Order: sequence, then structure tokens, then C-alpha cells
Amino acid sequence: MARVSRALPSRRDFAGRLLRAVGFGTAIIGISLAAGMLGYRWFEGMAWIDAFANAAMILSGMGPLQPLVTPAGKVFAGLYAIYSGLALISIAGIVFAPVVHRFLHRFHLENN
Repeated sequence: MARVSRALPSRRDFAGRLLRAVGFGTAIIGISLAAGMLGYRWFEGMAWIDAFANAAMILSGMGPLQPLVTPAGKVFAGLYAIYSGLALISIAGIVFAPVVHRFLHRFHLENN
């Protein structure tokens, strides 16, 4: 099998890839935060600012600020917490993928 060796992409290309990854990660965070705010607003009847604070705390892995009072709100918060844990790991992977890819590509070029 023939080996194809490509040159390391320029810093400008790398910056573009990194910027796209950060933008995609930011979009996922924004959508997830909006979904959490809607859920807390709908199931717990929280004010928008309280819904934002609770959704942001869960999404960042810290935990809720206010005690939950409705059974539906508790189920929502549990499911949102599970989703948030997976989203946090996924977003970190998305954002760091270009950095790891560049490192591995550079390592591969040094071995040739």
C-alpha cells in the first residue's frame, strides 16, 4: 500500500478549523442552554433568569441552584443532567479535535 504524505496545513487553515470547531461547540452549548431554560420554565414554572441559572449550572456540571418541587421537573432535571454530562464530553472532543489532529499530523511528519 502506498503511503501518501501531505504537508502540515498552514496556521491560517488550522485557525479556521479551530474557529469552526469552537463555533460548532458554542452552538451546541447555546441550543442546550435554551432547551434547559425552556424545560425549567415549563416544568417548574421558574422565572427566565432562574431557569437560565439552573440550566447553566446543570450544563456546566455543577448542579441545580433551587430545589425542584414538581415530579415532572425532577424527571426533566435528571434527564437534562444526563444529557449535559454527555454534551460536555462531546463538546470538549469537538473543540480539541483540530488541536489533537494537528499534533498527530506533525508527529507523523517527523517520523517520515
